[in-house]
Amino acid sequence: MLNLPMELLRSFVAIVESGSMGRATERIFVTQSALSLQVKRLEETLQTLLFYREGRRLRLTPAGEELLGYARSILTTNDQAVIALTGESLTGAVRVGLVQDFAEALLGEILSRFVKANPNTQLQVRVGGTMELMDLLASARLDLVLGIGAQDDPAAVCSAPTVWLGCENLLKSSEIPLALMQSPCRFRDMAIASLEAAGRPYRIFLETASLSAIRVAVDSDLAITPRTELFASRVIDVLAADLPRLNPVSYILKTRDDIHPVVSRFAEIIRTEISVSVGNALSTSGQIGQIG
Repeated sequence: MLNLPMELLRSFVAIVESGSMGRATERIFVTQSALSLQVKRLEETLQTLLFYREGRRLRLTPAGEELLGYARSILTTNDQAVIALTGESLTGAVRVGLVQDFAEALLGEILSRFVKANPNTQLQVRVGGTMELMDLLASARLDLVLGIGAQDDPAAVCSAPTVWLGCENLLKSSEIPLALMQSPCRFRDMAIASLEAAGRPYRIFLETASLSAIRVAVDSDLAITPRTELFASRVIDVLAADLPRLNPVSYILKTRDDIHPVVSRFAEIIRTEISVSVGNALSTSGQIGQIG
């Protein structure tokens, strides 16, 4: 049996989750040329290609997609074993900032995994908008933030398409009813700008600071909204509905520079959980595996 070198698997996962070899070097602290050599070594070890090129982009091969799940599982098990055997557990408070999308979809699993490894830790979770949370991070009032940013954000964990969600029958109205978050909101700005550019009349049916209220309006067929598929509602076919396409966004993860090593590992748990959960949705739409 072959023994897969742990550092090569970690580099492979870092490339996929960071979105490019350039960004991956910021996570594993090697040069891009060294990272390329590591990928080559891993491909030679497995005797199969893991990436192929599409123009200037890299895309996972079927073998690469299959390896990704195993690699994440191996690395998670390795890190858990190291924490358990070295006694490196964290006491005190970890201050986490999450946008509402992630708080609803991922918070339970993320907290469960971290608390099992660090039972003496106190978690302080702040839910809010990305800009608000980043300000708190900059002023050292949070240790890490998981938010939503532009597609080219250097802190991107992965990118996701922005879609219109809701009942297509609402598009027959003279003015499209929208359910939008209060400003500042990337999705709000994107929706209004795209509809105005396309000349589609609209009205803001609901404006709120609550993502749950948005969900109620959409699920009750009262309005449509722009979001990623993490929101888990009905996606409208933009071609059939003659709606403007929306730009993708990135799920971003940022931490303070001076955080405890265990908090850094917590960030990796979050990164892995996002990539697994979001990656499953993107895989069905052909988006996963596209590396810049």
